[in-house]
Amino acid sequence: MIRIEIILPKNEVMAVSEGLKKINVGGLTVSKKRGRGKNPPPEIHASKGMEVFVPQFSDKYVVEIIVQDGNVDEAIKIIRENATIGKIFVHPVLRAVDIKTGAEDKDAI
Repeated sequence: MIRIEIILPKNEVMAVSEGLKKINVGGLTVSKKRGRGKNPPPEIHASKGMEVFVPQFSDKYVVEIIVQDGNVDEAIKIIRENATIGKIFVHPVLRAVDIKTGAEDKDAI
C-alpha cells in the first residue's frame, strides 16, 4: 500500500477527488494548512495609504489517499490531469488496521 500526499496551493480538491473516483479511490482526507513554498504569496495592499504587506504564509490544501501498489502511477496521472500546480509525495504504508472491524491492510482501506 502507498500513501499519496498532494499539496495544492489552489482549491482544486473537488476536481482531484472526482478524478480519483474513476479508479475507485473511495476515501481521501483533506486538510487546509498554511505554509510557504519557493514562491512567496501575493502582496496585500492596504486599503488606506501606500502600505504593502507580504504575508509569510499562504493557504494550502493537503489531500491524502491510500492506494494499492499497482494503482500509484494511475493515481498520479489523474492528479496531474486535474490539478494545475502543487506537489505530490509518495510514501510506503507498512500496515493498515480498521479500528472497528480489525480488518488489516487491503481490507482495511
